[in-house]
Amino acid sequence: MIKWGIGVLVLGALVWYQTTRAPVTHAPGVLVPREPEQIALTKEEPPILIQGWTLKPLAWFDIQARVLAKERYTGDSPALLAPYDLALGWGPMSDTAVLEKLDVSQSNRCYHWRYWGTSPIPETEITRHSANMHLIPATPAVADVLATFRTGSVVKLTGYLVEATHPQASHPWRSSLTRDDTGQGACEIIYVKFARELSDK
Repeated sequence: MIKWGIGVLVLGALVWYQTTRAPVTHAPGVLVPREPEQIALTKEEPPILIQGWTLKPLAWFDIQARVLAKERYTGDSPALLAPYDLALGWGPMSDTAVLEKLDVSQSNRCYHWRYWGTSPIPETEITRHSANMHLIPATPAVADVLATFRTGSVVKLTGYLVEATHPQASHPWRSSLTRDDTGQGACEIIYVKFARELSDK
């Protein structure tokens, strides 16, 4: 009876991992052909106050992408504002045939990729079709959806690209407004009003 009970617990743990934590796998092929959509604001939007921060909307943003990596941050003021970073890929960077030849990681609010030998696609295409994005959930419901995303998930995010300021911050935290930049300041900061996981196509 004890062995049977342990087996049930192990099986339950495996099912939980496969359905909530294990990476989502896909056959080769571009999953997300669509480019992110960014729309300039026709008028200045009112500031958004959240977690002691003031958010200034810079542009409307809508993206469908594959999750290349996910990192949760805790313990500081930016983490309270934006608890999750997603490294996202679209176009060729949503293709398993490309991604299986890249090593993707995240640390210190940055996204890193590397390869051995020959790059599977030109490095400029990697840069243009992937980015690290800091996610500020607009509501607890949105935060709950973001928490369910896994590496490999195909997701949709809609909201504002923003500049975030805080009385105790040394400088504003400002979103990138282009997809082809690199280095510090190249991340998008999204005030996410809508989030959901999509099917493969």
